[in-house]
Amino acid sequence: MAPVPRSNRPMTLTPASDAFATSIDLPADRLRPADTRYTEEPRGKYPGQPGLLALPHSVDEVSTLVTAAARARVPVIPYGGGTGLVGGQVATEGPAPLILSLERMTRIRAVYPQENVLIAEAGAILADVQAAALAADRLYPLSLAAEGSARIGGTLATNAGGVNVLRYGCARDLCLGLEAVLPDGRIWHGLKRLRKDNTGYDLRNLLIGAEGTLGVITAAALKLSPIPVGRGTAFLTVTDPAAALSLLSLARGQLGEGISAFELMHRQGMDFLADTMPQVRLPWDSPPEWSVLIELGLAAGLDPEEALGTLFETAFQQGLVTDGLIAQSAAQRDDFWAVRENIPEANRLVGAVASHDISLPLGALPEFIAEAGPALAQLGPYRINCFGHVGDGNLHYNVFPATGQDRAEARKAAPQVTTLVHDLVARYDGSFSAEHGLGRAKVGDLERYADPVKLAAMRAIKSALDPAGIMNPGAVLRP
Repeated sequence: MAPVPRSNRPMTLTPASDAFATSIDLPADRLRPADTRYTEEPRGKYPGQPGLLALPHSVDEVSTLVTAAARARVPVIPYGGGTGLVGGQVATEGPAPLILSLERMTRIRAVYPQENVLIAEAGAILADVQAAALAADRLYPLSLAAEGSARIGGTLATNAGGVNVLRYGCARDLCLGLEAVLPDGRIWHGLKRLRKDNTGYDLRNLLIGAEGTLGVITAAALKLSPIPVGRGTAFLTVTDPAAALSLLSLARGQLGEGISAFELMHRQGMDFLADTMPQVRLPWDSPPEWSVLIELGLAAGLDPEEALGTLFETAFQQGLVTDGLIAQSAAQRDDFWAVRENIPEANRLVGAVASHDISLPLGALPEFIAEAGPALAQLGPYRINCFGHVGDGNLHYNVFPATGQDRAEARKAAPQVTTLVHDLVARYDGSFSAEHGLGRAKVGDLERYADPVKLAAMRAIKSALDPAGIMNPGAVLRP
């Protein structure tokens, strides 16, 4: 295998960059200077350092790259689909990094329908994994707005959530085993398909959610599920967030594990959609203050529309809901979900002062929402778009300038807004990072809110596995 041609080598990696690039014994097409696609993130908040882009084809090539980086003390930034929202995929300071993209490692290595298991390489696009499962008459239930570009390794590295956590869990709950390259370049062959494996410390769960700071995930054994035969979707108008929680409890009592998703939305989000994305069809001419989007996935012999009708009747009698729409076709169901899935884009077009990905104990959700709004009003005349996966306690609590207010001026108060929201979350024993991870955006929040014993243990683990500190430095923990 020939070394990288000199013309393809960036000259500003480290003081020993020339020696580093020539030391990597891989074909020339595996390495090139990184373009801006790999040094930017979706919100444009964290400009990344340019560096050397690595495009390995196999776990052995990943091992070769990480081994070389460890010897030369070159930072390694594992790169998935680049869809993260907290700056975990870009190096904002320090020497130019080795950006290690898994985009060429996309194989579905095996599918075991009888075991409900699929083995995919880390660069596989989430939507392609869903399609491979569907081809085997199975469901891979992780579902995100970015599923057309998010990669499996990234979803595991951030322990991604999405709309189906209520029923199926986060990415962590959908993984049985991993293959990974550790910070010294050694390969961990942990790609098992076992439901039970009590053999000491759980390295799999240590790597999941570590955001590439403890190693590079290269493949995963993923847990599949049967495809629900009957699917039903409804928009129900609820009187307030407390009624939404009571509705969730009622629905669980009537339908058990048949509830796949339970999303709470405030009118503000639909107003933003009407203003910025009029092509999205809203279910109501005049949106209600609060509504719930509920999705059912039922076994054969059960009628989802009838189940939703019964749920509505009972909830109406109890004063929990005042109106409702049940999708009568796949097209209507898609229209309902288009509302929920496009709210983040409408938020982006409006431009937030500060966005918050938080989780709370279910019982505390109504109190938090009732308290946070008036508290923010003491800081300024903000608009609040509160929505999210209320079935699992995850809210996207986003704060926007008042109508007509200068956006740049309003954003000056972003630190105070975020501190107020996160302090309140902490008081309710919640989390300031529900499903987006920490990245570089929330390192300070971790130091402010984490239990000190936990933080010390995290630093000890990082030091033990990555003593040179080369793996995604600056993400999760301060260097």
